[in-house]
Amino acid sequence: MMKSAGYSLIGSFTPIHSVIMQNHHRLSSNIVRGRPTASQKSYSCIQIGTIRRGLSMVVARYYPPHFSVAPMMDWTDNHYRTLARLISKHAWLYTEMIAAETIVYQKGNLDRFLGFSPEQHPIVLQIGGSNLENLAKATQLANAYGYDEINFNCGCPSPRVVGHGCFGVRLMLDPKFVGEAMSVIAANTDVPVTVKCRIGVDDRDSYNELCDFIYKVSSSSPTRHFIIHSRKALLNGISPAENRTIPPLKYEYYFGLLRDFPDLRFTINGGINSIEEVNAAREAGAHGVMVGRAAFYNPWQILGCVDTAVYGAPPSWITRRMVLEEFQAYGDSVLGKHGNGRPNVRDVVKPLLNLFHSEPGNAIWKRKADAAFRHCTTIKSFLEETLAAIPDSVLDSPVVKSLPSREAAFSNVQSLMPSPYKASEQEMLYA
Repeated sequence: MMKSAGYSLIGSFTPIHSVIMQNHHRLSSNIVRGRPTASQKSYSCIQIGTIRRGLSMVVARYYPPHFSVAPMMDWTDNHYRTLARLISKHAWLYTEMIAAETIVYQKGNLDRFLGFSPEQHPIVLQIGGSNLENLAKATQLANAYGYDEINFNCGCPSPRVVGHGCFGVRLMLDPKFVGEAMSVIAANTDVPVTVKCRIGVDDRDSYNELCDFIYKVSSSSPTRHFIIHSRKALLNGISPAENRTIPPLKYEYYFGLLRDFPDLRFTINGGINSIEEVNAAREAGAHGVMVGRAAFYNPWQILGCVDTAVYGAPPSWITRRMVLEEFQAYGDSVLGKHGNGRPNVRDVVKPLLNLFHSEPGNAIWKRKADAAFRHCTTIKSFLEETLAAIPDSVLDSPVVKSLPSREAAFSNVQSLMPSPYKASEQEMLYA
């Protein structure tokens, strides 16, 4: 399989939107009353390879990661990614961060941590860790699952990661180790490897220090793609949530990297909450844009616009009712799969709770959901009990508009750009 600085393409399976078109009448009409979606075009291949799992293979066509959904602990699990792929065909999806040690020591239970449906391609595995041997073993074990890329976490500020775990954003203070880790990961996989990081840590937050990190890692490893969260991390005294809001966004650092490292690829992340902002960043020159919590809290409005507004695909005319039909089939098939009653209805339904964000009936729907969790044992019964709160006009309408945004966020970035980076003699010797 070929590697690429920014994206890869492997064999996949029938796109999930095609499944919807074929099966949209499969469930009872009180849940689904949608029309078939319009047929989808085929798009030119970027790269072609093969998937290494024992299933029938057809050619897949993936666009580059112009838009991706950030890896988020406890959020971007299999249930969320299934919903996301039902809504968007082209968005790149990331797993939650999985510690290398978890993969190594759960070798007999890997499907629970690494398994995913083939429709989730393109999908990236994010791993974390600070032990080179375990990173190598974890990568080898993950290979059988056919991820499209492997991303190394150098950006998480959570105390349980940077403290007890001694990895995450703390690794930005040790670019030599990060280069070694990326080389080890790359040596044990055939797919591209990437790094997700912040723009700095505590008082190590100058533009030159960020550039030193990028220079050292890219010079000492095959890493050619960095995802940049455009805030620094503060390791002491504030929570992970505060680390997403208190340190100021410095998009000018990101655009400085585009100028100073023209042979590398960079994806921008942090504070981008609408498709208009995604496209504004790309128009300003961003190679790719990663959206985090906005894609979880408002999946329909964000993900529903990705294929048309970012990738230029024709409208699919998919509706929330049609999405729920497919999600119900998925959800009921995985209930209790891991034993001890997990996942349960609440686990599986969690990403659905934001599907009607700001729509009529949303508050009543959430109250009904809370009540239904107490006794519903299937996703089908949960939806039958709760969806009466949502008007048919909401359930049967495709995405037709985007929310207001701050497109001006990138308008003055050129005037704020830091001075060009020049690697010092010490860095040149390091490389």
